[in-house]
Amino acid sequence: MGQKINPLGFRLGTSQSHHSIWFAQPKDYSDDLQEDQKIRECIKNYIQKNIKISSGVEGIARIEIQKRIDLIQVKIYMGFPKFLLEDRTRRIEELQMIVQKELNSVNRKLNITITKITNPYGDPNILAEFIAGQLKNRVSFRKAIQKAIELSEQADTKGIQVQIAGRLNGKEMARVIWIREGRVPLQTIRAKIDYCPYTVRTIHGVLGIKIWIFREEG
Repeated sequence: MGQKINPLGFRLGTSQSHHSIWFAQPKDYSDDLQEDQKIRECIKNYIQKNIKISSGVEGIARIEIQKRIDLIQVKIYMGFPKFLLEDRTRRIEELQMIVQKELNSVNRKLNITITKITNPYGDPNILAEFIAGQLKNRVSFRKAIQKAIELSEQADTKGIQVQIAGRLNGKEMARVIWIREGRVPLQTIRAKIDYCPYTVRTIHGVLGIKIWIFREEG
């Protein structure tokens, strides 16, 4: 079972919680789901276009959305929020205006907040962005994976597994390579596993990155 289901969905209600918290009638569910996708894409596009980060890592760990009748509360968890906090008020107001325009809703107020996570490289999303940036710069995939593992170990994780699939290093035949350090108990529901699938486009084609991080066991 640990290899056949999304690790986050497998643990909902035990060690994981939903990133979208709202209730909708069946006829409105698809619209609310698409609305969440628009919010996340709009925020990521804004940060990618307006924030210049030398390391190539945007630093978005996750985006949580809570909906009420008259309010949409969006919490952005970032590993390196100083790039947004340099001009916090102006950037957040600008981002809220862009997202509100994209949603085209005047009946609900939008509130966006930014929270800094303590160990950025202990989050699989940030590590996946780091590996993707290294691969785009034509760094060997083995060096990129090894560096990501070292960064995760500095963040006090108990185990990590990294998988990359595609035309690695420009080889003609696609293959799948994975490396694991420490414990990653995928079949244990009480184990807190953070998981991230990530797609990166390189000059040799599309590569798929998957990262599992074992934090603790409840």
